[in-house]
Amino acid sequence: TVSKHKDDCVQLLEQIHKLLNAIMILHIKSDACGEMPIEVLDRVGKFTEILHKIYTFVEAQQKGNRLKSFFRQGEISTLLKDCQAGLQQSFEFFQIEGTKALPDIGEMKRDAQKRHQEVLGMIESLSEATASDRASTISGHYSWSSNSSNSISMLPSEPKIFHGRESELSDILHLFNAGIPRIAILGAGGMGKTSLARAVLHHPDITARYVQNRFFVTCNSATTKVELVNLIGSHLGLKLGKDLTQEVLQHFSNNPPSLLVLDELETLWEPASSRANIEELLSLLTGVEHLALMITMRGAEHPAKVQWTRPFLKVLQPLDQEAAQHAFVDVADNGHSLEEVDQILSLADNMPLAISLLAHLADTEGCSNVLSHWNKEKTSVISEGLDKRSNLDMSISLSLTSPRIQSIPHSQELLSLLAMLPDGLTDIDLIQCKLPLENVLKCKAALKSTALAYSDEHKRLKVLMPIREYLQQHQPPGDHLVQSLFKYFQEMLEFYIDYMGTQSSSSTILRIKLNLTNIQNVLQWGLKQKQPIISNSIYCVCHLQWFSEVNLQVQTPLMGQIQNLLPQLNDHQLKAYFLIESIRLWQYYPISDPEALVSQVVELFKNFNDPDLK
Repeated sequence: TVSKHKDDCVQLLEQIHKLLNAIMILHIKSDACGEMPIEVLDRVGKFTEILHKIYTFVEAQQKGNRLKSFFRQGEISTLLKDCQAGLQQSFEFFQIEGTKALPDIGEMKRDAQKRHQEVLGMIESLSEATASDRASTISGHYSWSSNSSNSISMLPSEPKIFHGRESELSDILHLFNAGIPRIAILGAGGMGKTSLARAVLHHPDITARYVQNRFFVTCNSATTKVELVNLIGSHLGLKLGKDLTQEVLQHFSNNPPSLLVLDELETLWEPASSRANIEELLSLLTGVEHLALMITMRGAEHPAKVQWTRPFLKVLQPLDQEAAQHAFVDVADNGHSLEEVDQILSLADNMPLAISLLAHLADTEGCSNVLSHWNKEKTSVISEGLDKRSNLDMSISLSLTSPRIQSIPHSQELLSLLAMLPDGLTDIDLIQCKLPLENVLKCKAALKSTALAYSDEHKRLKVLMPIREYLQQHQPPGDHLVQSLFKYFQEMLEFYIDYMGTQSSSSTILRIKLNLTNIQNVLQWGLKQKQPIISNSIYCVCHLQWFSEVNLQVQTPLMGQIQNLLPQLNDHQLKAYFLIESIRLWQYYPISDPEALVSQVVELFKNFNDPDLK
């Protein structure tokens, strides 16, 4: 029983009850699919710490409790004040004033009682079912959960608009009928390489042959061979590791014949620094005799170290005129002058991506307006016979000047930001990163309606590689936009570090994983800025290093860039923090003179007082 401070204890418990209900209401009414912002999660974490203090206070009031002997009366009063102050801060954060939240709490209780009765009714009706029915129902409810490790292996859908590639599709199917093929689908950007691969993946002959053993891996989020092989491993449902090369090879060797598609492999193969490693990985994969391999790559050159199946698939060319017309009409519908359609197709040089972009413009603005825009932009483009890449750039430029985009003032700014984010963004990200854009979801809708952006199978808003490249060169995002995203990722990483190893960090781990390449790109931007962003970026890189080690067993390449930045910074504490991280990572980043480095850290400690860092 409570012997002293009884009224205080009762008041504390009543306040806790109100706060818990308020947090539940906030979660239920969240406009981001129940996913609360980082600052809210942080406040919930602080509220949890206050709960521990209150528990200690209440325990200390009980007769015979050993905690009581540890506290003097003054310390008990101080502890009580800390508890009351902490609860008051939580009340202020969650904006609770007196009984303001009570109507919602009462409504929530009534709703809970109603749901309770509904559940009882369901249980009663379920009891009338047969045992086999119940088993089937339960199995159905839990089947997704038991296969959750394979959820990342969702295949992309079959292309809905697919014209002019019947010959290439037939050639590929012939190679499959002749054996276990290794095929490279090559061509310029926006030529429909991925669409062809998806059509192969869903062809009845391929589906019947490989059934559940078809894997489609988009490579543009990986930056190294290790990241790529780990990405493949995640699609196979393998346990995360530092380097899954052997595990991936063993999986394919020990399982039935499989088809692996590596899409947009040029992002890894083109850089000279990673080309040899990627070619070595391809060689190892093709060493598995019953593994069919198909890659898509921009360009016309096959990667070395692989015996590609002969005859080679021809490099994809623009569509023939009839196929291009069908592709245009599928997007823009009928009712347009065939002469004007052909003029637009000549601007696109019959490239599938350019056709899609121009057709979306024509669908709302008409062919005449599209042609008028073209004449105002550059009338000499067609006569000068510009190459395919320039045609694609002009298609993107025309889409950016569309009235549909112009009428949504900030849609182009959102597009330029997405261009630096290969992982894309979810609606939750768009809402919670607090971009200085009016109605960001309306901007998203405008980008999707003009085919400048798309939502992938995981509902992440992305921009195609050719458009991203164009925007990064001609229309990079403003610093004010990137700063908002930087702060969002900074808070995410700090929350992970503060609550690392607790249950609270589990959802944050997933969010960081899904944004890993985005975070790296934003931090890369931050390392090129002025203070205080550059210092905050260095701390974030160190936090990301911790995350990568613990959850991915890999190193972040950004760590290697910081050493050259330190001399220009007049921040002794930051320098000490980074040098300590360098000592901790000695096995990954060799230290030529460890004793000198330790002495340097000790010398830096003289300039500030941080017991935790010491």
